[in-house]
Amino acid sequence: MRMCQTNNEPEEVVQNLDEMSPRQIVQELDKYVVGQRRAKRAVAIALRNRIRRQKLDPEMAEEVQPKNIIMIGSTGVGKTEIARRLARLANSPFIKIEASKFTEVGYVGRDVESLIRDLMEIAVDMVRQEKAAQVEEKAEKHAEERLLDLLLPNNKRSKKRNGKEQNVQELEEIKKTREKLRQQLRAGKLDSRMVEVEIPERGFPSFEIISSQGMEEMDVTFKDFFPNVFGGRTRKRKMRVDEAIDYLVMEEESKLIDMEQVAREAVERVEDSGIVFLDEIDKIAGRESGHGPEVSREGVQRDILPIVEGTTVSTRYGMIRTDHILFIAAGAFHVSKPSDLIPELQGRFPIRVEMDTLSEDDFVRILKEPRNALLKQYSSLMATEGINLDFTEDAVREIAHFAAIVNETTENIGARRLHTIMEALLEEVSFEGSSLPSKKIVIDSEYVQQQLGEIIRNQDLSRYIL
Repeated sequence: MRMCQTNNEPEEVVQNLDEMSPRQIVQELDKYVVGQRRAKRAVAIALRNRIRRQKLDPEMAEEVQPKNIIMIGSTGVGKTEIARRLARLANSPFIKIEASKFTEVGYVGRDVESLIRDLMEIAVDMVRQEKAAQVEEKAEKHAEERLLDLLLPNNKRSKKRNGKEQNVQELEEIKKTREKLRQQLRAGKLDSRMVEVEIPERGFPSFEIISSQGMEEMDVTFKDFFPNVFGGRTRKRKMRVDEAIDYLVMEEESKLIDMEQVAREAVERVEDSGIVFLDEIDKIAGRESGHGPEVSREGVQRDILPIVEGTTVSTRYGMIRTDHILFIAAGAFHVSKPSDLIPELQGRFPIRVEMDTLSEDDFVRILKEPRNALLKQYSSLMATEGINLDFTEDAVREIAHFAAIVNETTENIGARRLHTIMEALLEEVSFEGSSLPSKKIVIDSEYVQQQLGEIIRNQDLSRYIL
């Protein structure tokens, strides 16, 4: 359920976010999502308004509410990707969750407030990773020294012998040996050697594991009640040097990071810049009629309402206010419509955006233009085995044409259809891999027709395969 986003975007983009106009934000989103100009404009304005709000005086800023958005469109048109890329651009904690996973309080299902707790966990991980990057060099030095102590245990023996200081020459020999080991360690020559590392003794499993539903609200563990029972106990474990150095680096990072400061910054980040993506909101769009599942659907809407309106949620890191979290809801709305939501919830999503249906030209652009375009992905994968995949222009057009046809004749799953088409197209190349006699494979329209033509023509077959 938890969807954590790691920020892999160029640092300079995030650093200059305060100066970015909505137009520039859209340009950044264009690098990853094809088309959908209206949706991109809407989220760009919402993000820019959040930046503007932070420049207001505190009294006025408190009154400015986020302009939540409903994206209306079928699957595979880019709703989730736009929201996820926006969060990465803003370096915001982001969670995607299906509204249909929730049930009314008192029924079997997820508590609505749990999404804020999950968002808080994501924010803590984000901040901790940032702090770890800052202390990484220092942690690596400390870990290296500890590992050298394990590899050269006589270095820690008493420096006194027979009541006198240890021989200077012997100390010099130990120092030389240590530096020699250091060079071998850095060169990876000691990776297979075994060392004994002290690791903390594990305590009992948390209450969350024992009863993930019943104790979810408490979000506590046994160690919270008995902090001193397991704190000082350790045990020795044998591991390879390459494993030990990774473990020791993590341990040193945890010593250098102030987790209380991490928690404080994470709380601020969730409250000021958190983004929640509520997918499948159309599945809970229904008005109470006194019978059937609609009663539960309206109950879920009423449970979601306080979170979107602004409330305080208790987490293990403290109280979280949801007043300024940006909520982006999405749904196909084939059967229901946004007006089927309860009026109070409708009012909390003032921006409505209808997504564009993807055309054949859009498929061509999706295959080629984004930074993570499918053609680039498959070419990179095969390049790991020395195979050079070359897609001709007419082949790309043919792939897009087939994707559009299958979407029209079977089920419209948007750009996800390209994944199934590409897998069927490159099945033989992927299977044979490095054993292929030719290392340069040209994918032209003839090859596409040969691999997919019969499947496309046979609608019953394409229904199951593509």
